[in-house]
Order: sequence, then structure tokens, then C-alpha cells
Amino acid sequence: MFSENSAKEGAILLKSAIMYTSRPLHFHIICDEAAIAYLESRLHLLTHPVHPVVVRFYRLTRQSMADRISREGSLNTGHAAGYPGLMKLFMHELLPDDVEKAIFVDTDAFFLTDPALLWEEFSYWGPDIAVSIPYHPNLAIKEWYNASEICSCIMLLHFQKLRSFRLMDSSIYRADTSGLYPPALAPPTFTALFGPPGPNGYHHVALGDQSYWWAIVSNRTELFHPLSYDWEVTSCLLDMYNTRLGADGTTEEEERRAMVHLEDTPYEGKVVLPKLLHFNCLDGDALYYNWPDWSKPEVGLTIRWKAAVEYHVGFKWLWLNRGRKKFPMDVQVVLNPKFADERFAEAHPDKISKSE
Repeated sequence: MFSENSAKEGAILLKSAIMYTSRPLHFHIICDEAAIAYLESRLHLLTHPVHPVVVRFYRLTRQSMADRISREGSLNTGHAAGYPGLMKLFMHELLPDDVEKAIFVDTDAFFLTDPALLWEEFSYWGPDIAVSIPYHPNLAIKEWYNASEICSCIMLLHFQKLRSFRLMDSSIYRADTSGLYPPALAPPTFTALFGPPGPNGYHHVALGDQSYWWAIVSNRTELFHPLSYDWEVTSCLLDMYNTRLGADGTTEEEERRAMVHLEDTPYEGKVVLPKLLHFNCLDGDALYYNWPDWSKPEVGLTIRWKAAVEYHVGFKWLWLNRGRKKFPMDVQVVLNPKFADERFAEAHPDKISKSE
């Protein structure tokens, strides 16, 4: 979360997870000072949650981001998210090594159900799986190298596995003489999709980190497990699979017949049961809940989900104090966290070739 606006959206995501959770929650937030200030103004209202909540802020400078991308050597992006967006490729490096796995969700989304159900998806993985992302083979767009077939807006990531094969490259890793690790996994997948990098890096990477994740999972399919569309009901599809609030007596067969955008996908013939709403691709305001068309009752997305947006935005943080026991809030700020390649260089100075 880089900026107060991203924190305003992200606060609703955090709030929804706390509303519905059946387990303790740990939030790891890579962010700037503005985001910390806004989120702390909300978190201090939380004194009696049903389950303990731990929050770790990792305050990262833009220079630190730029330096890590420079050490990778070839990353480029045409996406508006810029360097902060590319940090989605480095979360396993920034978070402590004892964080084995994590759920990533974009800030412009919120849960409709218990996030523990999403965490349980890890238990269904095979031994080689390291990444789970929604997969849409029916949404291929060639000028985007078909990176539109996934959405890195929500990902399940096994950080320990990503660390074990050094997902992202670094000049430090290229100078590592220890022999303890194989060459970084990502570069050959990037070259396979985009071709070799030029002087300014890979060309036409229009979707930022999503393009790079697509290069990784499409070329190393043994690491990839598609995530159910239940967890990605997205406003990029304004009809949202044609599911909506209302008609509470709808049968499964009626819902199945109404579904759209499922042809030629792993979920053809199934019913999407919304568990997380993602309000991306809405133009007109920096904050999705201020989208101008929410005021137009005839707009399809407004008909389907305006009530859900208003409820989750308006649900007071004070109302989350539903527990009988007072939990001390565990909120800490990690200043200027170091990336894994920097920590490796500090721990093994004798293993780094001086020529690099």
C-alpha cells in the first residue's frame, strides 16, 4: 500500500477479513509512511476483536525498490502501478524467513466470507505447487502476451518454496560462488515469453507484475495451481459472471444457467459462489467506492453490488469489538526492510565474487 488512497481501500479489505475470520490473523503490509498513518488511525479503534490480530508494516522507500529492481537487471513495466506494483514479485524476499506462506490480495477488494477458507486451499496442493492464481484461458490477449489469462490481484504464495529456488534474480546471486542455490528461476521464463531483454529491459510488459507472473506460471506449470473464480469476482467483468445480490431463493441449477464467462475454462458448467469481490477497472475516481456510476441505479454493476460496497465501507471499526476478551493489539513497524539478496550478501560476504 503506497499512498493514503491505497490504504483507504486496503483498510476495507483488512476490516472485512476481521469481520469474517474464524482464526487469528496476521497482516503483512509493505507500504509507505502515508499508508501506515491512515491504517493506524483505524487499527487503534480495535480493542476487543474475537480473534487476535497481528499487523506488521514494512516501510519501504522508493529508492530501495529501485535498487532491488536494478539488481535484478532486466525488469521493465508499462503499468501505472510502477515500482510498488513490481514489489509483488519480491514479497517472499521482504517478509521474514519464518513467514512460510501467505495470501496476497489487491487493496481494491474485500472478503464476503471467512478468509480461513482461502487459507485451506494450501492443504489441497501437490508437493511441487508454489503459486495459485485465478486462471482464465478464455481471456487471452496476444498483445499482452496472454497475461490476461491470470489475475495477480489475488494469489496464494508458498514463500518457502519461492525462496528455495531463488525466484527473482539479483546481481548478488549472479556473483554467488557458494553453489548452495541453483540459478534464479524467473529469468529463463521471462526470456521464453518476452524474448531477451534489451538495454531497458523486457519490452511491452503492459500488465506489470502480472505479466511476469504469467511468464513464470505458464512456463513452469508444475509450480502452478489455478485458484477458484469464487475468490475473484471481478468488476473487470462488469457483469461479474452474472451473479449478484438478491433473489435469495435461487437454486443451483438456476444460477448455473445464468453464469457467463465460464466457457472453455476449468469452471465451465459450475457455479461461481462469490467469496471475495474485486473492484478493479473502474474509471473516474482513485477510490473504487467513489466510482461515479454507483449513483446510477440503472448500471448493472450498481444493481449487483452497490449494497455490498456500502455495507463493507460503512461497517464501523468499533463494531469489530465483538470479543469478550481484550487482546493487546500487536502492531509493529519494520523500517527499511532488507531484501533477501542483501541479507545473503551480509551473511556470506566470502561467497560473493568481487568481480560483480
